Amino acid sequence: MSNNPFPLSKDELLSAYRTMRTIREFEERLHVEFARGDIPGFVHLYAGEEACATGIMMHLTDTDRIASTHRGHGHCIAKGVEVNDMMAEIYGKATGCCHGKGGSMHIAELEKGMMGANGILGAGAPLICGAGLAAKFRGDGGIGITFFGDGAANQGTVLESMNLAAIWNLPVLFVVENNGYAESTSVEYATAIDSYVDRATGFGLPGVSVDGTDFFAVHEAAGEMIRRARTGGGPALLECKTVRFFGHFEGDAQTYKAKGENEANRASRDCIELFARRVTGAGVISEDEIVAIDSAVIRKIEDAVTAAKAAPLPAARELLTDVYVSY
Repeated sequence: MSNNPFPLSKDELLSAYRTMRTIREFEERLHVEFARGDIPGFVHLYAGEEACATGIMMHLTDTDRIASTHRGHGHCIAKGVEVNDMMAEIYGKATGCCHGKGGSMHIAELEKGMMGANGILGAGAPLICGAGLAAKFRGDGGIGITFFGDGAANQGTVLESMNLAAIWNLPVLFVVENNGYAESTSVEYATAIDSYVDRATGFGLPGVSVDGTDFFAVHEAAGEMIRRARTGGGPALLECKTVRFFGHFEGDAQTYKAKGENEANRASRDCIELFARRVTGAGVISEDEIVAIDSAVIRKIEDAVTAAKAAPLPAARELLTDVYVSY
């Protein structure tokens, strides 16, 4: 093995690959399972965007909080939520992390700092301002990160939250996962700026735009912003220009995409393949180690699906529990 040219140790690189591969296999399997008709509700897949969640979340601890989106499985996995609990939740089973009551768009795990996926566009931004304010008052160096897409970036709640975070100098990071489409509307059509960094500038926030398919670019930019936030530097915005391999939701015909666009993205902009090529090419990780992780992840996802299908549904008596907070 050659010297490691990367800013991460070999163990950290292996962990990053394992997380990205877990997200990918989870989503690819859901694509198959949903088509069989066994999963209730809507499903929005994160495949193609794995480098964003993984590169950012590697800098966080369980005490840091994140607010996710309707496309939240990748954020959950990268933040440490158990795959078995997530799969059971998506199947609507009692063993799910929200006891089968939330489903795909509402997975949460507060003990891991995962405040929840969210079916309301842009809703995570004001929530994370609250988390950032709490961390600031505690003085524990904790931060909050809100993820949103290029469509939600036009929501008033997001813009108002940027302003609030700037005024209160909150330890918050706004992450735009720009995959080029707000459901079926292109960024070029719906957004009057070339980069969301311009939005940050309008509120006095520093902003950086990176290639979201480049794990190392995401990891480096997020690390600087997170360190700044932890030490009182205030909020910032990170735009990750990425791609999604599937439609906006499962069942989306994707007629708004050019012919062959998905195939071209998989061939040349697959963040996992780009990562694997770099680390194996540098001689830091071997092909055998990559294959071993792939095999282990496939078994893990298979076990999660088997357990979810066998798990019981929530009991009727549980219908009204968890509806209101009890203080």
